[in-house]
Parts: sequence; structure tokens; C-alpha cells
Amino acid sequence: MTRPAHLRDKPVDAARAVARDVLRAVRERDSYANLVLPRLLRERHVTGRDAAFATELAYGTCRAAGVLDEVIAAAARRPVAEIDPTLLDVLRLGTYQLLRTRVGSHAAVSTSVDLVRSEAGQGPAGFCNAVLRKVSQRDDDMWTDELAPPIGEDLVGHLAFRYAHPRWIAEVFADALSTPQRRVGAGELQAALAADDDRPAVHLVARPGLITADELAAVTGGEVGRWSPYCVYLPGGDPGELEAVREHMAGVQDEGSQLVARALSLAPLDGPDTGRWLDLCAGPGGKAALLGALADIDLAHVDAVEPAEHRADLIRQATDGLPVTVHVADGRDSGLTPGYDRILVDAPCTGLGSLRRRPEARWRRTPDDVAPLVTLQRELLTAALGLLRPGGALIYSTCSPHPAETRGVVEAVVAETGAQLLDARPLVGVESGDGPLEGTVQLWPHRHGTDAMFLALLTVPVPDSAHGPS
Repeated sequence: MTRPAHLRDKPVDAARAVARDVLRAVRERDSYANLVLPRLLRERHVTGRDAAFATELAYGTCRAAGVLDEVIAAAARRPVAEIDPTLLDVLRLGTYQLLRTRVGSHAAVSTSVDLVRSEAGQGPAGFCNAVLRKVSQRDDDMWTDELAPPIGEDLVGHLAFRYAHPRWIAEVFADALSTPQRRVGAGELQAALAADDDRPAVHLVARPGLITADELAAVTGGEVGRWSPYCVYLPGGDPGELEAVREHMAGVQDEGSQLVARALSLAPLDGPDTGRWLDLCAGPGGKAALLGALADIDLAHVDAVEPAEHRADLIRQATDGLPVTVHVADGRDSGLTPGYDRILVDAPCTGLGSLRRRPEARWRRTPDDVAPLVTLQRELLTAALGLLRPGGALIYSTCSPHPAETRGVVEAVVAETGAQLLDARPLVGVESGDGPLEGTVQLWPHRHGTDAMFLALLTVPVPDSAHGPS
């Protein structure tokens, strides 16, 4: 839409304009909202309460996009595919304000109309006004009752709509939370989807050897984490503005990811630790940085593997000054010499466990994404076992609770390679964290306040002859 000349100087709400432009970048360029938003806030000097409002609008609208589209389609009486995409961005933004914020109806509608009018003129603005006024006639619960599957007929579908998830993802959560003896109850599935739909707190990691979690909490006003000894929960604000983050004494990292890296450093070995550690899927570098800090304390060295050069650069930046060597290679055929004491395989995955931190991701993923990733995960885990010395420790992790990416991969590779599955639970120390296989760990936002990380501990058994005569 081209902005008419007589409207080019008409001011629009700065926070809402930023949120609209984030939605546009996500739609047009497949951008990541959490990368686009901070840049726009800085460029346009949007700060304080306006920045917080823009953040809530951008992330919240991205999270709820699929449900918002159903409401808009009902109110407009046409499929959203027939609505101009730039107009649809604003309709989503306005509908989110009407249904999921405390913004008054008049403000939500009028500011949305202003955004459209400033670019496209009166005709599209009138359409926007009509649709949003129709949306405003019902609240969120009323639209859910009208559009969601009846709860008595399709519990999963109803909860998926209410908490803004594609139905297939809600079904994955239900499967992952179930046991062979019992299907997950409605209450826990609701809690899992609700927690995944909330905006999460920022988690900081205190780099071991440079700053403690207590010190980091004191200088940031945060709270020491519940599970990881390096974690601090940040109450608000831009973590990039913190001196500890700027000085590389701390970073932004979900507490579940911290537990994965720490578990590898704590895993028992059969035989001495010679200091050869490997992060086989290291990009963009968060876990490699924590492993590098732990390796620095333990006088070990980390090899970090990443196939993409630009992501390898991110690892180098994250691990600057630490005993980490970055290798640009495919982890399935890295060319590294076998014999590693400790290996982390944080495999590429669907990311279904971190949807709350990647607001647009839930509407980008499809069930067809799973099978190719499972093949890649099995190949990476098999290759890693070939690099592990007998008696060494290997952590396989995914930021996904999908049974095919967790239990399915581990069971298949153990059966094919003869690797041994060990008990990872003591290395993590969380309550109610039992995974889908004996000894594995599955974290959940609604149980632990972390991303839904899965981890398993494996080893290559030491031949009996290596232990000598009994």
C-alpha cells in the first residue's frame, strides 16, 4: 500500500508502529521477532513504557497470530488470504489489543485505523474500522466459545485454540506428557499450553570463574535461579544494556540450557578425564560458552563444531578468551580424531520446547518438519558416539519434547550402536523431571519454568578386557 502525499506527515503511535513493522518483517522476510524488535526500538528511540508496550504487542501478536486470523476471518466474513497482507498485519495488532490486553476498545480501534490510513488512505482504513469494531463486540472467551472446537468433543483442539497453538503441537504436548499407563489430564495439558503462551522471564547465565549468580543478581536486581547455580531471573529491561552482559561476564540463556551444559561437565566417567570435550552442534554458542567457562576451571579444552560460517563467527564471539576451538564442519563427518571424554549433542530440532521465546515459530513449523530432523538427529548422535572414548559421557539434548525427537532417536541409536543409556537425573536435580525413557530428563515451562529441554546421558561401554582380570 502506498501512503498518500497529504498523509505523509500525520503522526502515528510510535510503539504500535514499531510492533506493526516487526510483524511486517516476520511476514515478508521470515525474520525473527526477537532480532528485529530491539533494532527498531533503538533506531526509533522508543524507550521505557513505550518500548515495553511495543514488545508486548509485537511478541503477543506473533504468538497468537493463528487464532487472531480465525477471529479476523469471522469478523470480516472472508478468508484472511483475501485481505491485503499489510492491512492484515494491522488487523492482527488491533485484534490482539482488543482480546488480550487491557487497552480500551476505542484506543485499540482508532490507533489501528490511524496506522492504516497513514499508509493506504481512507478506503482500507474504513475496512479496518469495520472489522475491528465487529471484533470488539465479543471478548476473548466469547470468540473462543464461538470458534474453538467444543471442549466436550475435542479437548485438545479446544485448548489449542484457547492458548494459541496449532492443534498438532498441542497433540505433541499431550503425547509427551502422557505415560503408557495414563493419558495426560486436561488440567496439566492446559497448564502446559498456558505456560507456553505466556511471555517468559529473561534468564541470565553467570559465567563461572568471572561472576557468581549471587553477584549477578545483586548488580542486576534479579533473582537467583531455582535449578541452575549459574542462573538469574531478570525482572525486566533490556539485558543487552547490563554491564555484566556487555563485559561478557554473563549472557542470556534459558535455565534449561544451562542445566544441559552443566550436566555434561558433571557426568561420571569410566577412567580419567583427559580434558578433551566436544560440542558437536555448537551454534550459535550459548552452551559452548558455558562449557568453555567450565572447561577453563577444569583445565580442559572444548572443540566446537558448526557447519555454517556465520554461526561459527557467533560461537567465536561468545567464547572469546575461553579454551574453545571452533571447527567449521558438518557434525556427521567432522574429521575430528576420536577419543573425546565428554560430548554434547544439542541437536537441531523442531524447537517446540522454546516456542514461548520464539513467538513466531509455532505458526512456521509443520508436522512435515519432524521426519527430516529426526534423521539428522540420529546421524549426529551416531557420529558423536563414534568420537566418544569408551567410558566417556555423551549428553544428547533437544529443545523439543516431541517423542520422535526424544525417545525415538535415543531408542533407535542405542539399538543400532550398542551404546548404553545411563541415569541423567542426578546431574540435573530437578523435581518431576522424569523423561520418556528411564533415566532421561524432560523439563517443562509449567513444571520448572524452563524451556521444554530433553536430555539423555549415554556412554560407550568399556570392554571387559580393559578392566583387567576380576
